[in-house]
This record gives sequence, structure tokens and C-alpha cells, in this order.
Amino acid sequence: MNYPVDIFALTGIFDNKIKVNNYFDKDENAIYVYGELHDDNPRICPHCRKVYLSPLINCFDGLPIVYTCGTSPNSELTNTMLIKGHEIIKNNNCTIRNDRGFHYRLPTRITLMKKIGYTRSMSKKGCSPDNSMCEGFFGTIKNEFYYPYDWTETTCSDFIDKLNKYLKWFTEKRIKVRLWKNLKTVQ
Repeated sequence: MNYPVDIFALTGIFDNKIKVNNYFDKDENAIYVYGELHDDNPRICPHCRKVYLSPLINCFDGLPIVYTCGTSPNSELTNTMLIKGHEIIKNNNCTIRNDRGFHYRLPTRITLMKKIGYTRSMSKKGCSPDNSMCEGFFGTIKNEFYYPYDWTETTCSDFIDKLNKYLKWFTEKRIKVRLWKNLKTVQ
């Protein structure tokens, strides 16, 4: 692409004085990098009742680190997911990005985030691209798992069991092209 001005010269991208470490090139086995995480709690609605999924999405690979399912979008669902995620990550320098749902603004959630040491980052009102990793993850779930099947005769507990099996396959077996060398997600 031809630019009227040499933007690389203006920004100093190729200036030898600027040194930026590229940790990703040094260790291809470092698949799970926890810097920014996304969190949302949408409704996946089988015909039996409402089922809510609360995952913690790693922005590095777009996969859920941990998730919880329930029939109510309450703070217990999201806080349990956050505690389970912290047990896996063991990192206090993460930024958790989410929408402006009521359960993310409750005092119990704010206190838990401060206790763990995570930074809260809430998207602007009506701006779903701020939480695009979660939105893309939910779109994939709906296209691959929910829409192709008829759920009219399925109970909530059966739906949650099938969703858990699908998410286990999604995180462990599904090949993801955006990962290095088309690795399976757990490799």
C-alpha cells in the first residue's frame, strides 16, 4: 500500500533505538498467555428454559480458560467462574474486560476483583466490539452447537451436559487455524 507520507519513519517503527522484546517468538510452547481476559454472561436459550454460560476467554488464543453454566445470570455464576479462573491462572496482573451487565457492577464482584488483584475494564454502553473475543466465541458456539440441532425435547440438565461435552471438545480437540502451525487447542 502506498502512503503519501512514510508512516514508518514518523512513528519510529524501524528505528534501531527502540527495543521491544518479542516473547512469542522465543517460546512457541507458551500457548497460554494471560494478560487480557474477556468475560460475558449470555443466554443460550434451549426451549426448556434459559441457560446462561459464563466463560473467561483468553485473548491470546480465544479459548475459554474456565466457564460456568447455570439457569440464572447471577453474581454467583460469574464470581465462581472468576475464582476458578484465578486458581488456574495464578496471576494478579490481568485485565478482565466485560460488558456493563449488572452482575459485573455489584459490590461483591468489585470486592472480589480487588482482592484477587485484577483490573476491571468495562466496555462502553452499546459497544460490543470492546468485548469481541467473547462475542466471537458465543457466535461459534451458536453456529456449531446450538443452531444445527432441535432442542425442543431437551431438558435443561441434558442441555447443560451436552454443552459441557461440546466445550470440552472445543478446548481440547478442535483444531484452531489461528494458533501456530494449526495446533489442536491443548497441544
